Amino acid sequence: MHLFEDIQQILRQAQQNASRSINKTMVDAYGLVGKRIVEVEQQGESRAAYGQSLIKNISGQLQREFGNGFSIVNLQNMRLFYLEYQIQQTPSVNLQNQEKLSYLSQKPVIPDFQLSSISIS
Repeated sequence: MHLFEDIQQILRQAQQNASRSINKTMVDAYGLVGKRIVEVEQQGESRAAYGQSLIKNISGQLQREFGNGFSIVNLQNMRLFYLEYQIQQTPSVNLQNQEKLSYLSQKPVIPDFQLSSISIS
């Protein structure tokens, strides 16, 4: 009977699509976290003398609310990730709006990274 296999394939494909979507959303979020660290705590510089204590404080607060995925090392990696793949505006955005856009309205230009091979069961 092919009905079971067809449904099985549909569900597996849906699981894979959901996993990819979640991965992309999290990569985008991590890029924005790195961007905010660079903009605010580092005032646009790649390094700041006081950046370590601020990242430590932010890490503690985020870990209390969101769990262990926001260690000091992970936040440093998010900052480095943003610095490597900085947000770039498209020419059409530049032509339409010469004013500075808020950080929330900008999407990072980030390659489509695979965070993990999540298996949803």
